[in-house]
Amino acid sequence: MKAGSILCVVAAGAILVLGSAASAVNMETVPVGNIGNTDDTHSGGYGAVDYEYRIGRYEVTAGQYTEFLNAVAGTDTYGLYSSNMWSNFYGCKIERYAGSGTPGDPYEYQVAADWANRPVNFVSWGDAARFANWLHNDQRSGPQDLTTTEDGAYHLDGATSNPDLLAVSREGDWKWAVPTEDEWYKAAYHKNDGDTGHYFDYPTSSDTVPSNYLIDPDPGNNATFYDIPHGYTIGYPYYRT
Repeated sequence: MKAGSILCVVAAGAILVLGSAASAVNMETVPVGNIGNTDDTHSGGYGAVDYEYRIGRYEVTAGQYTEFLNAVAGTDTYGLYSSNMWSNFYGCKIERYAGSGTPGDPYEYQVAADWANRPVNFVSWGDAARFANWLHNDQRSGPQDLTTTEDGAYHLDGATSNPDLLAVSREGDWKWAVPTEDEWYKAAYHKNDGDTGHYFDYPTSSDTVPSNYLIDPDPGNNATFYDIPHGYTIGYPYYRT
């Protein structure tokens, strides 16, 4: 089952090429520096990255993924759309609402207005890699081929099975990509104090347990999560955060 979400990482400098006003999808990113930092030895050894990069400030939204689908999934050769996005109780409310999936009658997609800025879900790693390739290729429209989804940061060329996807690695000239565990961990936890092995206990730039309250003024150290006995941050439906 596809049940994941997507976060993107950008090679240092690539956003200057890709972040044009003409792009359908504009990804807000933040820089991650401190080249040569060491692993967090308390976590099992994650977080060391020896190059600068940028990472998405937010997860890829349902609205952004809908733009992607309308650009490259008219026939949806490699199944980038899951019906669970629309029909599942936990779906992100992207609907395939028109078309038969042929070149003459392509599929069309739309997202419920109040879900457009929520994270997309029911995506696989292969879907995320194809989304990254699409960004790498300047968000071109067309069938799922080497100019849109099948080459770029990852040479997929039709790979869909788990063994084939496990054999795929990031290309050296990547611009946009799916974060590695080290890239994500460093962006989330590193104390941003040089090439050190210093990491926060929580991904809120704090060693103190965060609260899950939405209050004004913002206390700073808070996050969206379930907390006994207070429940969820925003109430039902909590999975829309």
